[in-house]
Amino acid sequence: MGYACPVCDDPQVDARHLANHLAFTAILGDDDHEAWLDDHVPEWAEEGEAELAERVREFADEDEYPQVFEDTTGERPDRDGGRSGELFESEGHGHDHGQAGHAHDQELPPQADMEMDEDTQAVIEEARELTKEMLAEDEDDEAEN
Repeated sequence: MGYACPVCDDPQVDARHLANHLAFTAILGDDDHEAWLDDHVPEWAEEGEAELAERVREFADEDEYPQVFEDTTGERPDRDGGRSGELFESEGHGHDHGQAGHAHDQELPPQADMEMDEDTQAVIEEARELTKEMLAEDEDDEAEN
């Protein structure tokens, strides 16, 4: 099971992935995704991942997809480019993100070498900080359970 993005129909494994797909695509400058969020989930930028996931779930079509989602197989296919959301992965691939010389630090996606204006750089930095906060909250939640 999964959810189809209500804007571009890209399949997402769950509501959390759908929320991240919509928000990151909007933040990175896709006007269609941003407009959809503005229309359907006002003040979406102020919400956390869990809250946004709950709100976007009601607008997405739930469906069974014939393909296997990469993050459920434990394997990563060889590809020339990254896949959607790869920059923001945090769990499920068996290594520490805080480790010095971490592989993700050296393997930048194709978009990483493009020129960015100051506004884009600021948005990317804000996304990084929010991601760090979210990961810290997830670790705190796991420690409590």
